[in-house]
Amino acid sequence: MKNMDRRGFLKAATVTAAAGLTAACATSNNQFTPAKQQGKSVIGLIAPKMDVVRVGFIGVGQRGYGHVKRMSHIEGAEIVAICDNHQEVLERSAKFLTDNGHKQPALYGNGEYAYREMLNRQDIDIVIISTPWKWHAPMAIESMESGKHAFVEVPLATTVEEMWDIVNTAERTQKNCMMMENVNYGRDELMVLNMVRQGLFGELLHGEAAYIHELRWQMKELETKTGSWRTGWHAKRNGNLYPTHGLGPVSQYMNINRGDRFDYLTSMSSPALGRALYAQKEFSADHQRNQLNYINGDISTTLIKTVQGRTIMVQHDTTTPRPYSRHNLIQGTNGVFAGFPNRIALEEGGSGNFHEWDYDMQSWYNKYDHPLWVKMGKEAERNGGHGGMDFLMFWRMIYCLRNGEPLDQDVYDGAAWSVISPLSAESLNNRAQSVDIPDFTRGAWQTAEPLGIVTV
Repeated sequence: MKNMDRRGFLKAATVTAAAGLTAACATSNNQFTPAKQQGKSVIGLIAPKMDVVRVGFIGVGQRGYGHVKRMSHIEGAEIVAICDNHQEVLERSAKFLTDNGHKQPALYGNGEYAYREMLNRQDIDIVIISTPWKWHAPMAIESMESGKHAFVEVPLATTVEEMWDIVNTAERTQKNCMMMENVNYGRDELMVLNMVRQGLFGELLHGEAAYIHELRWQMKELETKTGSWRTGWHAKRNGNLYPTHGLGPVSQYMNINRGDRFDYLTSMSSPALGRALYAQKEFSADHQRNQLNYINGDISTTLIKTVQGRTIMVQHDTTTPRPYSRHNLIQGTNGVFAGFPNRIALEEGGSGNFHEWDYDMQSWYNKYDHPLWVKMGKEAERNGGHGGMDFLMFWRMIYCLRNGEPLDQDVYDGAAWSVISPLSAESLNNRAQSVDIPDFTRGAWQTAEPLGIVTV
């Protein structure tokens, strides 16, 4: 702890604040020191109870359309307005609502900045943002500035500066800004969190997280849909483009920002070959996909060290031909859980043989299913979204807002998990040198309470 304090003191002492800027001078590893805190911490922030949560949506092309459908099934949520600059998807969402007995929402679709007109409304409490990554930070910030809580698709933002801008805005406005990491609401991830909280694995030592999902086919989406803008990131950044799906659950197991925090990372990437080979195979030589210089390594591996000394391996691969995986591994002094496929090995409390995996999950579900899943799991599966995790995430968000409870994820979580992307690029571009990870909580992690096992 003394070493950490000394490093923080030296870093602060070498930075001269620039008036009016959120991100000021760069340190030796290109980190940014934020402007002086403009409001109090939002850890444990509780918004005034809402009988009805009035919802506005920005972006309903793909992910956002599913969000509209699922939100429409949640008691106490009212969809007031929808914004998208593609008229077809805008009208599709409105039609779904009216066809299913809901009120016609106000529609906004006149250009890229139509969302600002929607944000001027006074009858919206929360905004759901499901847009290309470059829009996440400005839309979240403007939503909070307009007096609304912001809920943002992953990642929260794409640069260190943007992360600090969002954190500072949340603290100044005292509004929630939650990155909607849906995987934290998966049945398996919730069960493992329950196991960890009950001490099943002993003292935690190491975690592994990943987003391994072959998505080369998205390169054929040229004008609309996710591939039309996401493909370009493979020509912009060499690093982990999408760290949060695997990292979010592992961070909650380890109480990141709630008793521990990320300290520094080091990162490497394999050669970037797969995207160019796919483009050569699937498109003509003069096609736009063959004009890009794909620099993002096919496999990115990042190692994170926490202040308490734990380690986390985070991987990203959306290019190579291999089965889907998020790893979801947590190792403690008494044993380990690993996902894809789910398996457990314990020294005490399991089969008695930690040299072999136990693949039979049913007995573990029976004993350790999270109370939230026990209560809402069947309804979550019925309403869908990645096995029900999407619906359960929305249900929990609305429940907290209506009952005056803090959200399960806050702006510091979203920033810490998302910042791994730009920092991984910085590390590997400097021969895997270690890079400090900002403390977005400004020290509040040391006294913050761990996320509990909530009941309903």
